[in-house]
Amino acid sequence: MSSIFICCGCFYIFLCVALITIIILQKRRNAGLGNLSGGMVQTYWDKNKGNSLDGKLEKFTKILAGLYFISTFALCFIK
Repeated sequence: MSSIFICCGCFYIFLCVALITIIILQKRRNAGLGNLSGGMVQTYWDKNKGNSLDGKLEKFTKILAGLYFISTFALCFIK
């Protein structure tokens, strides 16, 4: 095994653990069938979500998910 593959594998494991942790930290949303308002009602907290912890966790989740897919393809091509 090459040292590049081992380094990418360690980064991949770290990325998986970080992604799982961030997903667990997020709050649940009631946007399923039980949401009778149709999801059209926006409150003050919904409008300023990007500045809150939930907004930042959502942003980091998207970034880590993108890195996860890129690293998955990279590991397939390196091996």
